Amino acid sequence: MAVRYGKFELPSKIKLSETSKDKKTSRFIAEPFERGFGHTMGNALRRILLSSMEAPAIVSIRIEGVPHEYMAVEGIVEDMTHVVLNLKGALLRRLPLDDESGSRRPRMLVNTLEITAEDLDKNNGQYPVTLQEFLGKTEFDIMNPELVIFHVTKPMTKRIDVKVAIGRGYVPSERHDFEKVVDEIVIDSIFSPVRLVNYYVENTRVGQVTDFDKLILEVTTDGRITPEEALSFATQIGIHHFDIFKEIKTETITFDEGEEENDTDKDALMQKLILRINEIELSVRSTNCLAGADIDTIAELVIMPESDMLRFRNFGKKSLNEIKAKLEEMGLHLGMDLSKLGITRDNVKEIVAQYQSEKAGQEV
Repeated sequence: MAVRYGKFELPSKIKLSETSKDKKTSRFIAEPFERGFGHTMGNALRRILLSSMEAPAIVSIRIEGVPHEYMAVEGIVEDMTHVVLNLKGALLRRLPLDDESGSRRPRMLVNTLEITAEDLDKNNGQYPVTLQEFLGKTEFDIMNPELVIFHVTKPMTKRIDVKVAIGRGYVPSERHDFEKVVDEIVIDSIFSPVRLVNYYVENTRVGQVTDFDKLILEVTTDGRITPEEALSFATQIGIHHFDIFKEIKTETITFDEGEEENDTDKDALMQKLILRINEIELSVRSTNCLAGADIDTIAELVIMPESDMLRFRNFGKKSLNEIKAKLEEMGLHLGMDLSKLGITRDNVKEIVAQYQSEKAGQEV
């Protein structure tokens, strides 16, 4: 027999609030959580994101005629120490698929770098070798192919061997575990593709209760994975670790889903939805913008997703924030699902007009 627990407020979906132009930073919003669970979830996800994401990184290089990293190379402006430092900035992407070999051993990339006198003449005698040229053709996606590794001042042809491994975290050169060959330069590797994670917990409203948690999570990556991929992977890693504790289960618990909304609750919601825009305290600019978008009532407003609002003419972030704050005061928000009231974007005007007509008839 299962043990019955009370209802826990949980988000119905995770909202992608903002994404930067370079697609490397995203903000996610999840609400509502029970009080305290915002910090519980935010801190756990942050720690996993910063410590456990995997990505490819260069672990060693071998350049023909270069026996170690503490030397200068004839025909190359930078010494090998600077070349190694530049290679640590290489950003490679590859997601190994489940049906591939399970080996975690480094992959060898072999390339022949050839710089001709003509190349030097075109670049005023100093040819910049980019990461793309240094690695050559590869199965990895190079996220910063224009990264300059070194500058060449004389024609040369050199074989270059590069080992790339997939790992997590930061691994110093002495901790790399693979068989090394003569003249191979092992380098420190930054595997983690997540650069920054911040989370914030704010109060949010559920009905008349205003102290539930809203979790705001900001994730910045270096481009080797997207913020959406990072959050998805971190969530699955967390679930994977929680699974082991199922072994100590003594009783199964089930959770209340909450009481069905009664007619009084629905009527109270409809009373808010039928309000006209000019009946709530918005600035003249915001009111005019909504009027220009043919939005007359609160129902027509809340059923609109936030992303659609910004497409309206003369409608900016300031107006959007003002409207969101006003709706929050009313216990409403943009992008509401009103299907339980039979309201969709196609029939919202009709349903509101019908409800107003019925109410007017009852008052008479």
